Amino acid sequence: MEKINSPEIRFSFSLLLFFLHFISLHLLSSAYTRPTEYFISCGSNTVISSAGRNFTGDSSSGNSLSFTFKGQSSTVIDSNKSTKTPPLYQTARLFKQKSSYEFEISSSGTYLVRLHFFAFSSADNLSAAHFDVSASGFSLLNNFTPKYNSSDPVIKEFILTINKGKFSINFMPQGSSFAFVNAMEVFLAPENFIPNDASHISIAGNSGKNYVDILSEALQTIHRINVGGSNLTPENDTLWRFWVPDDSYLYMPATAKNSTFHSDKPNYLQGMSEYIAPDLVYQTAKEMNINSGRLANNFNVTWSFSVSKNARHFVRVHFCDIISPTLGVIDFNLFIYSRFSIVIDPYDRIGHLAAPFYLDFVVDSDDSGLMNFSIGPRADSDIKTAFLNGLEIMQIVGESGSESRTNAPNKTRIFIIVGSIVGGLGLICILAVVVGLCLRCRKPKTVENWEWSPVPLHRGGSSHNRMAEGSVIGSRVPDLNLGLKISFAEIQFVTNNFDAKMIVGKGGFGHVFRGTLRNGIKVAVKRSQPGSGQGLPEFQTEIMVLSKIRHRHLVSLIGYCDEMSEMILVYEFMENGTLRDHLYNSALPSLSWKQRLEICIGAAKGLHYLHRGASGGFIHRDVKSTNILLDEDLVAKVADFGLSRLGPPDQTHVSTGVKGTIGYLDPDYFRTQQLTEKSDVYSFGVVLLEALCARPAINIMLPREQINLAEWCMICKEKGTIEEAVDPSIKSQINPNSLRKFAEIAEKCLQENGADRPTMGDVLWDLEYALQLQQTAVQRQPHEDSATDASAMIGLPNIQHFPSFSMSVEKDDLPILRDDSANIWASEVFSQLKIDDAR
Repeated sequence: MEKINSPEIRFSFSLLLFFLHFISLHLLSSAYTRPTEYFISCGSNTVISSAGRNFTGDSSSGNSLSFTFKGQSSTVIDSNKSTKTPPLYQTARLFKQKSSYEFEISSSGTYLVRLHFFAFSSADNLSAAHFDVSASGFSLLNNFTPKYNSSDPVIKEFILTINKGKFSINFMPQGSSFAFVNAMEVFLAPENFIPNDASHISIAGNSGKNYVDILSEALQTIHRINVGGSNLTPENDTLWRFWVPDDSYLYMPATAKNSTFHSDKPNYLQGMSEYIAPDLVYQTAKEMNINSGRLANNFNVTWSFSVSKNARHFVRVHFCDIISPTLGVIDFNLFIYSRFSIVIDPYDRIGHLAAPFYLDFVVDSDDSGLMNFSIGPRADSDIKTAFLNGLEIMQIVGESGSESRTNAPNKTRIFIIVGSIVGGLGLICILAVVVGLCLRCRKPKTVENWEWSPVPLHRGGSSHNRMAEGSVIGSRVPDLNLGLKISFAEIQFVTNNFDAKMIVGKGGFGHVFRGTLRNGIKVAVKRSQPGSGQGLPEFQTEIMVLSKIRHRHLVSLIGYCDEMSEMILVYEFMENGTLRDHLYNSALPSLSWKQRLEICIGAAKGLHYLHRGASGGFIHRDVKSTNILLDEDLVAKVADFGLSRLGPPDQTHVSTGVKGTIGYLDPDYFRTQQLTEKSDVYSFGVVLLEALCARPAINIMLPREQINLAEWCMICKEKGTIEEAVDPSIKSQINPNSLRKFAEIAEKCLQENGADRPTMGDVLWDLEYALQLQQTAVQRQPHEDSATDASAMIGLPNIQHFPSFSMSVEKDDLPILRDDSANIWASEVFSQLKIDDAR
């Protein structure tokens, strides 16, 4: 008989194997039916129906379900019995000592465990409960207190691998408090509902390795998002889950629009089923909102979610191409933070339109408390758009340590594991060869750089408001002003894609670009760069402060951009730059004495409002001549609030690590680390002397006695030779009484002890009087001001030598200064200071 070995027959046989494999996957996914156990109504003696589930009362004498209760408890009933409260939440079981529910598990597998809490009105005051919950060796809830809410229960959902046998959920009151629960769900999930491994994305980016043994972990659902759709409740979800809309998590809502699939049902292929996510998740999506040229095509749509800091999360991202006109025309990038990107090609992954698929990752969160996801077009895509249908974030929960992590495996399971290992060893070589051939034949296309904003992540510190604990019904609670957000695409337009010709300044934070908004408003765009001294905390503080205050003499914040790794602030444009530029830059016209007085008065007004205005109580902490900007009319405005602190409006202090700029730094604050508004007064005193003398606060190129401007000026004042320090270009302009008054103001500001300094209100009054002395023909006596005439008797302040550059000094970095510091050379001071965080 002739041997048949044609390529056609081999191809048909392979096709048959693929078809059988496809059928088997389809049968596996279709074989799952929603279970009927365990659904427990705690404290009830009846069966309560809710969203297709029958919750059996744990007090029912006719209970036939296989669970038992261990410990002492009591039943609590809603005293109001409001008709608005669902029956499931009108009873609860209360525990005053460690107690547990024990279930008989008939099948090993992945289980969903839900705990329902509703602190209804009762004599026991359920909202005061304080307790822990553990199960299967995992600490599910720690120091948990369900907050009272008149309408919504708190539902905590966990996913656990549970072996056949006994399974306990333990409630442990804290101290003299108690625990309670209204309802519980423990039921088997579909097979392969959670994989045992997934791509691991570390803080530094994709590690290239899979995170394995996920099934041995406990997962807590933090966010479950129906992107582009509406709220989904257990009534319209296949596994009785809650899904919430994505709109409140979007950074820039204008970048995305909702899309809807009008067919009856998605095309479930390759093992997918409605149990992974319901039809309604895949029938809606968010896609890029490219419309009438408002936004360029090269922007990303970004979502941001509150998560636990420095924790590990299982993430599932859902896709279903309901927007493509035909196959193979859309592919795009998915970004997780700015550290990881992956190409999403629906045709390559599923091969059909409107066919759902998903990707799983294990993602390490950083210390920002946020997890960001973005979608954006690829440069070589035929249609430059992107879409997303759903997103789930589950935190990997730690072990409790008080129990065994999982139930002991039975003998059958051990044999299966051993057999699998032996068989697996035989397959490794074959699989290695096959994988090697596949990798040769096909270049991987999973990871690539962010095409539109390649700046790597450079955030640090804390970020927006965080959720202390995960919840099935999570909500974003931002503490930044989202109304000020500007898209990165708009920033690129304003700055002509950060054209170097538009740079107007540069600092430790990065570059400042000039630009014009589409409405004609001129702006300054400050873009932070990796490695800059100014990080995320300063960025957020600037937004927080400037979004709360408005004043003629404080620079206004137009908006900000916080997409992926970008930290960009957009201010009103100040045509004449900084005060320092006009004092030291010989290319600019010299300011007159009257102009300098008016500028100092304007800055004092801004600082006084910052300290004591309607939204006052802020301490700037970095007052200097480079942070006083001038508009086209030379009106002064205080800027740069990144180091600001909210302090009490009285004279009490805020204990904090020392930050500021050396040369302007309050020695009292430097020594005690106790910050008050008088620290700003000291720094402003140095600015006053800069305005008078037109020289930096520290200049090591000068003779020793003149290195420190504040010290030199006070020596001159004591000797009666203050005129020697005055800028030669304005000497002839200054009225002697005005000069005398101005020098006294500076001296008061520079007192070593903060309590001896005036307030900014007093400084403002005295500066306005100095201006009157300059302008008035008939002069008043200089001592006729808001303060006493004791300034003539004030001794020389003990002013330290400090180098003239910006830095942050933390507690452990404080130098030990000698008593004779007035004679210390600047080089000695440099050697004493540990400069680790220059701004």
